[in-house]
Amino acid sequence: MNLNSYSTITIIVPMAKKEAPSTDDILKKYGARIKKQMGSHSTSSETQKFSKSYAKFKGSMIPEFSRYEKWCKTFGNFIKMKVGEKDNARIQRAIDIAHLNVTPGEVVVLATALMFGILFGGSLLFTAIWLLTGAFSLMFLFLIFILGIFTFFYASKTPERLAIKWRLKASSQMVPAILYIVIYMKHTSNFEKAMSFAAEHLSEPLSLDFRKIFWDVEVGRFSTIKESVDHYLERWRDYSMEFIEAFHLIESSLFEPSESRRIQVLEKSLQVILDGVYDKMLKYTHEAKAPLTNVYMLGIVLPTLALAILPLASTMLGGAIRWYHVLLIFNIIIPMMVVYMTGNVMMRRPGGYGESDLLEKNPLYPKYASNAGYWKGFFLASPLFLIGLIPFLWRYTPVPIWLDTSRDYAWSQIGLGFLGNGGIFGILEDSAGALSGPFGSGALLLSLAIPAGIAIIFIVAAKEKTHEIIEMRNKYKDIEKEFTSSLFQLGNRIGDGSPAEIAFSKVAGSVKGTATEGFFRIVNENIGRLGMNLERALFDPKRGAVTFYPSQLVATSMKILIESAKKGLKVAARSLMAISDYVKNIKKIDARLNDLLANIISDMKSNMTFLAPLLSGIIVGLSGMITTILGSLSAMFEGGGMGAELGAGGISGILSIFDITKMIPTYWLQIVIGVYLIQVVFILTSTLVTIKSGRDLLQTTAETGKNLKVTMILYTIIAAGSIIGLTVIGSVALAGLT
Repeated sequence: MNLNSYSTITIIVPMAKKEAPSTDDILKKYGARIKKQMGSHSTSSETQKFSKSYAKFKGSMIPEFSRYEKWCKTFGNFIKMKVGEKDNARIQRAIDIAHLNVTPGEVVVLATALMFGILFGGSLLFTAIWLLTGAFSLMFLFLIFILGIFTFFYASKTPERLAIKWRLKASSQMVPAILYIVIYMKHTSNFEKAMSFAAEHLSEPLSLDFRKIFWDVEVGRFSTIKESVDHYLERWRDYSMEFIEAFHLIESSLFEPSESRRIQVLEKSLQVILDGVYDKMLKYTHEAKAPLTNVYMLGIVLPTLALAILPLASTMLGGAIRWYHVLLIFNIIIPMMVVYMTGNVMMRRPGGYGESDLLEKNPLYPKYASNAGYWKGFFLASPLFLIGLIPFLWRYTPVPIWLDTSRDYAWSQIGLGFLGNGGIFGILEDSAGALSGPFGSGALLLSLAIPAGIAIIFIVAAKEKTHEIIEMRNKYKDIEKEFTSSLFQLGNRIGDGSPAEIAFSKVAGSVKGTATEGFFRIVNENIGRLGMNLERALFDPKRGAVTFYPSQLVATSMKILIESAKKGLKVAARSLMAISDYVKNIKKIDARLNDLLANIISDMKSNMTFLAPLLSGIIVGLSGMITTILGSLSAMFEGGGMGAELGAGGISGILSIFDITKMIPTYWLQIVIGVYLIQVVFILTSTLVTIKSGRDLLQTTAETGKNLKVTMILYTIIAAGSIIGLTVIGSVALAGLT
């Protein structure tokens, strides 16, 4: 330890015959004094703290990363694969960004294992269906092959998707990171201490990156913090140049000869990143509209329209298309394609803007992480599942035999003969006793309960998970709106020469009736009545004001106040005013960007919650009407009602075309459409929240529940109305024909 860098310590040794004190004795005697003079920001202690913190945070990273790493390691230990140089560089770059403990070879091994697993599992399923039913479906084999190939490419891109998620969350903390460094360096021109201050007060994952910078220096990878920072910034070069430019300006401020010029350069760095974020988001709002429109058309409109002709196509193709083919295409393959398309839109989202609060630090996070909401939703949805499964039980199980009832009843038997002569469930039985269906409008109506029940589970769970946390977040956002002006007042009082303790008392009297009144009152009472110092009055675990107002802005502002007050009242005043100006600028940019994003978000939200369920509901009704008409025509041909006009050969040919037993049951078709609509809401809601706020799991869950509620209510009403209305129209038309 070098004692020359601290204040001079004079040691007077008395002239005696005693033995001169050793170096150890001197260090022990004056160790406490030296430690006090070093202060709380010793570089070695900071580095040690950050090293331990890095290991701690790395061990508690996002759970999906750990699970993915575990799968990669498991398969990578058994199989070794060599990756091409170009692909190796691409995957390794994504691995470094996402902080994954895997290798490119392990990533490719996992993707290959998933592909062969799907191909092998699909082949076994195909064989089982063939042996049990005798149906040899090449279409099913082809779809399994397509799914396996798609899964390989999707899994091999997983590190890049995880890197995007990391970047989206980390980039939302870029502006606060520059702010902390600038504020610290305004009063202490020490880049290393400013970096440690930012790393200490930022949230994960950017704080983890900053700790990694210290870690790389400690383990000897780089000799200085500047080298480590410059190396780290390279990973942002193709994503956020303004972040790099801001850091370079901060570094250049160390070499400015005059104090005023140094402050100007620091303030310029903050303005550079603010302007850069705004310009890039402005450009992104114009570029994102067309891709999102393509997602809606290719991922929602066209697939839904294709479902309208599937009943007719399946009967004309002699049953080559089965309901499980439709499920595989519309509930697995197409949703994965939509995820891929929306992922490309999110990949182009610039960084530096969005929600930066860490959900895991919220005191109500255990409630968000709990699965109790899903069990409550499942309990509420159970009656709907039982209703929706009635046609399934009557068609595929011996329940009607146990109950000694018929498998199907005609509409006329329950007094609804105007709905046609067909059965309620539409379960048909040929001369050999083989069953087919359910094709009836009654089964189609009851099937609406299945997707409604699934939606209720997620709606209830989303509300249970997010209701209280969202209320808390909104409450503190309201406080933060007024806290900006309160900070400015506090900075003015301190700038006038009042100690911080007295300044809090003065501001507490001038903010009565505002949302921040309680905060300043608690600080004032802790100081005046309980005799606490300022730091305890703010951060005491039991009585501290920040404990009752756990806002990121409030906590960070007060930490900066405590830190800057050690340098003097003027420094503290300038720091608070700098934060106040920063928050005002952020609010202006936030308002402008929300205006720019409003068109895209409102269009996609209306498409998702109105047009998609409207279109899907009508398609379900049309499918039911087509099935009703084809079933009635088949019955008419078989009864000889049109035999005179067509002749025996004509009847035989038409019967083979309109063989309703070869058709996809509308019961299964509606379930596929309903589940697909739920998947679309999940995918598009996540995309829209990410575009607006960055990676925000809390807002995504809350918005998904709200959008799912609106979408499924509208879909159920439209589908039920379409089924009843179009069935009546079809029955009336056929009655006139007969």
